[in-house]
Amino acid sequence: MVTKKKAQIKKTVKKEPKKENKKVAVKKQTHGYEKRFDKRGFDELRPISMDIGVLDNADGSARVQVGDTVAIAGVFGPQKVRPKHMEDTEKLIIKCYYDLMSFSVTDRARPGPSRRSIELGLVIKNAVEKAIFVEEYPKSMIQLFIEIPQADAGSRCAAVIASSLALADAGIMMRGLVPAVAVGKIDDKICVDITKHEEDYHEGGGATDIPIAYIPALDEITLLQLDGKVTKNELMQAINAGTKACKKIHEMMKQAIKKKYEVIEK
Repeated sequence: MVTKKKAQIKKTVKKEPKKENKKVAVKKQTHGYEKRFDKRGFDELRPISMDIGVLDNADGSARVQVGDTVAIAGVFGPQKVRPKHMEDTEKLIIKCYYDLMSFSVTDRARPGPSRRSIELGLVIKNAVEKAIFVEEYPKSMIQLFIEIPQADAGSRCAAVIASSLALADAGIMMRGLVPAVAVGKIDDKICVDITKHEEDYHEGGGATDIPIAYIPALDEITLLQLDGKVTKNELMQAINAGTKACKKIHEMMKQAIKKKYEVIEK
């Protein structure tokens, strides 16, 4: 009986087809950051838009969008210094307020001023101050307010561009416009105008952020920061790539100003 049952079980069990040894194509791992996440060239800027005179109540204003990063700047002044004991009898005082809105990033930022916002306000002030004829405005001050409603890396650079355009819109005497761009070393590649995705790159050599502000009219760098590790040669490459990109942005800034004041012939 047992042998008959075994025979019946063998008949009912279907033989599994033999597995064929298929060759699986395995991609070879390449070393280094070979291609950018958004498929741009390593020296290519993100799409940039600029608008001037966006705030009715400000003496000068501008809105700048670099990729998904948006900066809005408003200038009030020149006006009397308050409190009065802070006035400078020889030059203009610039007060800069930077605010990264709480909903501008994926991880909700704490609303209100912070140590970082105070630091970035000082960084932006120093970047644009060199371009202003401060000696022409003694015993006066300018208040510069910057809001970042949307951030995807490079927010301080977008803020510098917006601030420079807002100052020009307010009629402040300037030596030139101040373009800025965030250059980065992503693993072993120098990249212009990096994104948040690239900032968070941890493979290989990781990511290094190098924001640069440059005044083409003076051929002078007014902002150069570094967060990460680079060699002397890599830093020089980043500076050269940054100044070259700033010259492109400078042309866009000039066009944005001309656009506001262009005369339409009928």
